[in-house]
Amino acid sequence: MQRLLPLFLLLVTGAMLGATTNMAKIAGEQGIAPLAFVAWSITGAAIVLGVVAFARGNLPAINARTLEYFVIAAFVTTAATNLIFFSAVPRVGASFVALAISFPPLLTYLGALALGMERFDVLRASGVALALAGAVVLAAYQLSVPDASVFWIILTLCGPVLLAIGNLYRTLRWPEGETGDALAPGMLAAAAVMLLLAGFLPGFTLSVPQGGLPYLLIIVQIGLFAGQFLLLFALQKVGGPVLLSLLGAVGAITGVPVAIFALGEAPPAGLIYAVPLIFAGIALVTWGGLRATRADTRT
Repeated sequence: MQRLLPLFLLLVTGAMLGATTNMAKIAGEQGIAPLAFVAWSITGAAIVLGVVAFARGNLPAINARTLEYFVIAAFVTTAATNLIFFSAVPRVGASFVALAISFPPLLTYLGALALGMERFDVLRASGVALALAGAVVLAAYQLSVPDASVFWIILTLCGPVLLAIGNLYRTLRWPEGETGDALAPGMLAAAAVMLLLAGFLPGFTLSVPQGGLPYLLIIVQIGLFAGQFLLLFALQKVGGPVLLSLLGAVGAITGVPVAIFALGEAPPAGLIYAVPLIFAGIALVTWGGLRATRADTRT
């Protein structure tokens, strides 16, 4: 049973990630503004994780390093990316956004390679090339659709870039002696402050339509965010970086079919050509990472 725990955590956490894009679509249909939905959901999740950390006696130290970490990691990992994805769903579709969340591991590998944090590996480099070719195909088809929103397609593809930057930043600037589940509440709290302050900018609102369903959707999303972050760090601990890198792929595998078959969304243009390239690339990057991990273990 213990052997199956990493796989179980991967599937559940990935499913939560995929569900988030579809929740954004449902929330939009109920008239909830993207900023309001993500801001109140992140705020609620920060409170939940803060209470859990307090109950465990696992609160982080508050100093210059942790405050820097909270602010920068919150912006690139949580606040900016979720606001982009939640805002993009009504414009480009939940399935397109769900596919976009499979790209960060590939971009993280490229960044790590450029920074000398990873050795060049032909297998993984080939995987990155395949997956990025799939992304180009997907974007090209989306842009060729009549009345395509060029701005939102490009902005959606910026989301994975920010997530990859966040992955590299957290590795390079991780506060010494702190655990991930201790840092998560601070990161979410910083993201909540940023998003709530954004509500005072012209053109944005934090108001939520009256009625039970909008509030219920926010409560469900709070649970998804809180569970996602709690299980994320558990997965990192028991499954390692290779399994962790599959989260985006699992999120796409679960999120895209729900958007198409349950929510009645039209499949993204070029899906049939792009998906094989993207998932073949992810498989090669993961296989190469697993091989590198085994080699490091033997040495």
